[in-house]
Amino acid sequence: MNRMVNIGFGNIANADKIISIISPEAAPVKRLVQAAKDDGTAIDATCGRKTKSVLVMENRSVVLSALLPETIASRINQ
Repeated sequence: MNRMVNIGFGNIANADKIISIISPEAAPVKRLVQAAKDDGTAIDATCGRKTKSVLVMENRSVVLSALLPETIASRINQ
């Protein structure tokens, strides 16, 4: 069964498909996000707010969230 996790502001993601949850501060992560935006595989779920976490999914898409990585991880582990 697919477990869904709230990633903020009414957006949900399939918790079973998440590979990693990372902070967007580092330069390699910024390059990853920019490459995903250029390829059209980035999904912006921030609702206009600052990106605080980046979710890398199994299908190589990147989901941007306005919640902290610790918040999303705790919701997945509940």
